[in-house]
Amino acid sequence: MKKIIFDCDNTMGLYGKDVDDGLALLYLLGRDDVNLLGLTTTFGNSTIDEVYNNTLNMFNELGITHIPLKKGAPSPHSRHSEAAEFLVEAVNKYPGEITLLATGSLTNLLGAFQVDKQFFQKVKEIVLMGGITKPLIIEGKRMDELNFSSDPEATYGVLSSSCKTTVLTGHICLEAKFGEREFKRLMENDSIWAYRYIREKSYNWFKYFTNSYDTKEFYNWDTVAAVYLTNPELFEDNVVNVVSTVEDLKTGFLKIDNSADTGYKVNIPTHIKDRDRFNEIVFEAWSKVRKD
Repeated sequence: MKKIIFDCDNTMGLYGKDVDDGLALLYLLGRDDVNLLGLTTTFGNSTIDEVYNNTLNMFNELGITHIPLKKGAPSPHSRHSEAAEFLVEAVNKYPGEITLLATGSLTNLLGAFQVDKQFFQKVKEIVLMGGITKPLIIEGKRMDELNFSSDPEATYGVLSSSCKTTVLTGHICLEAKFGEREFKRLMENDSIWAYRYIREKSYNWFKYFTNSYDTKEFYNWDTVAAVYLTNPELFEDNVVNVVSTVEDLKTGFLKIDNSADTGYKVNIPTHIKDRDRFNEIVFEAWSKVRKD
């Protein structure tokens, strides 16, 4: 069973805010092979206060009392937090066993390193959602990168840490569409509690995003990273040499140069091999979530 700590900027259910962190959380909760040791909140989709309070509300709605919820740092200017302390405590308790899934700004991870300089050496692996290798275009409109760019210094610190790291960029996440077919599946299975919960929490975002980008779907960004944790065989791995500086990362840009003598090795998967199987795995996990 995988020991995982989920560091995220969950705004699921807030108007005009993305739902993908919450969908990723529900996915992890529905997996029998995941031991979710804790959830730490970070900023990105919104402020740390709004993210933390929204996640606390979601915990209450789901009846979650057995998973620690820790509040992260409010900005790159002050990275020490209870989340950073929790991360350090956890990796010292389980050295070499914990996978970090991070889907917002990476401030808490760098904060943990500032508390314990051996932090990254004690982490088993890191899986991130964020970054771009080229402009991210949706229906002709350019979308800004909003995770790595939120704290570029922290992003550089994590990527260059020498810890085994996989990055699911915005580009591969465009393959994880959540549109009318997926909503129809939620509607047709009204007896499944989690499906009703997801439908109610995500419909406003679906309308907001589709209206903003003149499309018929939104993208299940963070769930892609969560699925990579449990089913890496679904992805086409691609280990590359990244030479991005902090300046590059201010826009989330991952500059790849495999011929360079400097840089750091990062796995940046390029493709979801079987999208139908991907969706089946996600819906199956969601269906197992119960309100405690």
